[in-house]
Amino acid sequence: MSFLARFRRQKEDPEIARRTVLLRSGRIGEATILSTDVDAEGNTMLSYSYEIAGVEYETCQRQDKQQLLRSYDYLPGARVPLRYDPRHPANSFVV
Repeated sequence: MSFLARFRRQKEDPEIARRTVLLRSGRIGEATILSTDVDAEGNTMLSYSYEIAGVEYETCQRQDKQQLLRSYDYLPGARVPLRYDPRHPANSFVV
């Protein structure tokens, strides 16, 4: 390890940074779960839709460890809390 490497900043995971910002300053909404699937890498993917200002959005996200422990909360058709950026409503995630 070089001398300068000790002082170099560690790169932050962009997904963790995005979630942190939304948890701190994002608005709260409500999403409807469409489905849960397992991708090729073995991650459980959550598909959901939500409506903001008359525009309907549909997206998916990887479930984190806490969400996997409460998998019964994320059954298709369930209404769940959502955090989104009011300036860019497509930037969201299910809490």
